[in-house]
Amino acid sequence: MATIKKKPSGYGQFGGFSPYGNVTALAFFMATNATGAVIDSDTTAQVASGDVIDLGELPEGMRLDDAQILIKTGMTATVTGSLGFKYVDGDSTEVPQDAAYFINAGDLATAGRLRANTGKLVTLPKAARLILTTGGAANAKASDIKVIVSGELTGPR
Repeated sequence: MATIKKKPSGYGQFGGFSPYGNVTALAFFMATNATGAVIDSDTTAQVASGDVIDLGELPEGMRLDDAQILIKTGMTATVTGSLGFKYVDGDSTEVPQDAAYFINAGDLATAGRLRANTGKLVTLPKAARLILTTGGAANAKASDIKVIVSGELTGPR
């Protein structure tokens, strides 16, 4: 099982602290090439079942309200994915990291929209990484996926 780190795009980060509120939507883009490898990442190997794809940072103090996975072009048949978060510097007792916080074993092979299916509402006590853990099968084809996480930036604690 490998960990694949997606290079940050710097685009799609909306909202922020402003006189209009602190609600934000963070967009994370992921595409794979014809061999199934994540484009613009730290590896050229295809995504295998059980790989963890690090999509980017979720800032400290962000209340996690919702997430969506928008699948424009799906991965190989039977590929599933769990969307959650992991702290860079170790777990937290206040808000434990959760690899399936938003979505557990969602279908990444079929074009469509997956919505968060959890009833929990947490605020991150420290910065975390948004992770997509694959399952079911290895990916061997081009795909196009976008993840949007929305919430409120409450600021560092």
